[in-house]
Amino acid sequence: MTDETAVEPYKPAYRNYVLFVLFLGYVVNALDRSILNILLPAIQEEFSLNYTELGFLGGIAFALFYATCGIPIASLADRTSRKWILSGSIAFWSIMTALCGLARNFPMLLAARIGTAIGEAGGSPPSHSLISDYFSLKKRGTALSLYALGVPLGGMLGLYLGGHGNDWWGWRTTFIVAGLPGVAVALLVALTVKEPKREKQNAGKMHNPLSALSLVAKRPAFLHMCLAAAMHALVWYGAGNFNAVFLVETHNMTTSQVGTFFASFALVGAFGTFFGGFLSDRLSQKYNDERFYMLVPGVSVLLSVPFQLICYLHPNVNLVMAGFAVNAFFASVFFGPSFAMAQALVPASNRALAASLLLFIQTMIGLGIGPLIAGMISDALVPAFSDNALRYALVAVALFNIWSGAHYYLASRTVRADIASAKAES
Repeated sequence: MTDETAVEPYKPAYRNYVLFVLFLGYVVNALDRSILNILLPAIQEEFSLNYTELGFLGGIAFALFYATCGIPIASLADRTSRKWILSGSIAFWSIMTALCGLARNFPMLLAARIGTAIGEAGGSPPSHSLISDYFSLKKRGTALSLYALGVPLGGMLGLYLGGHGNDWWGWRTTFIVAGLPGVAVALLVALTVKEPKREKQNAGKMHNPLSALSLVAKRPAFLHMCLAAAMHALVWYGAGNFNAVFLVETHNMTTSQVGTFFASFALVGAFGTFFGGFLSDRLSQKYNDERFYMLVPGVSVLLSVPFQLICYLHPNVNLVMAGFAVNAFFASVFFGPSFAMAQALVPASNRALAASLLLFIQTMIGLGIGPLIAGMISDALVPAFSDNALRYALVAVALFNIWSGAHYYLASRTVRADIASAKAES
């Protein structure tokens, strides 16, 4: 099925409805993932955890299973029904999120978070593949940006619910409440989303992840884009895992205050997410140049650095909050352009797997290593900087965005030729 014929069987209203349902799935995905961050201060106090243990819980423990399970699930999605895989995954991760609230000790909480990770591994790859069948390449960047709005919106809801829920009910009940909406969304996907018909030669075809890795290894733009997204994700998750802890410890804020502020920042991030896809689509069409899909996020991650330094170094809490707000915009621009290119840089039959490979690299480096690095640096700096150890650790993590910008630039140098190769192989 080509990019143009893929949209013919469905009316615009239904295509937009499907996009909305998939967006809801991404909202509960981000909600269930992000709510841990705002609850970490309470969990740390109850279980007496250090920074490294917090980084392990919020990072590699989740990322390892999220990333490794994503590839086989995506391979299955490319040869079976994507909507049923997505529906089952949403139900599973939602139940596991609720079970986090029943954990009586750190190992039990860790096991429940691993279960959440396994379920969420089946969320984005089939969703990206479905969107690519419903929307042509000319509209895909915007469509995927709209889908990616689920991250800031879900993050906003997770931070608000986590911050206030912790004060209202405690962190355990908050986890249970957070897991309930996903079950309803899973039913909505199962009952109302149609599975687009795919070409017969792709039906039932088993993908070899090693073959897919070999395929994208021939595409420098894909590899550099993955590394760029990974370095940015290292900052996103590494700093994000400790932002609430930082504000509670350094500026004496309550979790409700942090949750309210960060929820509003997530709305700013939503504008950044949409702006990234829209601007990339608009500039690439106006100048007939796909390099803008790499240059737009590359410039944005670099612009976020000075505002992150304000967040962690300035003593005035009002300027700190302003820094977080502006950073939320620039940090969110990369979503739509990156995932649109992940779909364009491989043959149509490998789209779900391509999304999974991008998520694998981004997750293992960003989510897996980011929080752990931030936690380990913080613990290492305690003897020298005492209460400021976390502050300087977060500054060090923020500088990885410079590395990210360099890889986006390198990706822009070959992206046009790599897209042409993918079209020829399709």
